[in-house]
Amino acid sequence: MTARVWKGKTRIEHSETYAKIIEERDIPEYRRTDGFIKLTFLKRSDNEFTYFELLTFWTDLENIKNFTGPNFEQAVSYKEDKQYLVDFPGNVAHYEVFAE
Repeated sequence: MTARVWKGKTRIEHSETYAKIIEERDIPEYRRTDGFIKLTFLKRSDNEFTYFELLTFWTDLENIKNFTGPNFEQAVSYKEDKQYLVDFPGNVAHYEVFAE
């Protein structure tokens, strides 16, 4: 199994809007992709920003490419993301899951 880790942040005033976009747009798209196993979406806030961290779990790297296309090390982005995300993440990290 392979884990894919994405990190992003929004200004605190965009936190709830962006979380709703994730729930309505991103999560269903992950679930429709062959090879997707599960996800964990995390968020925390300070006085200025909300930090998001997404861990998705896939059967293998080839199935991640079904979701991302050939540039699997780049973050998947949507047009709306640029108006909410600060320091837009360019890359993601992949890890082999060796224990649960």
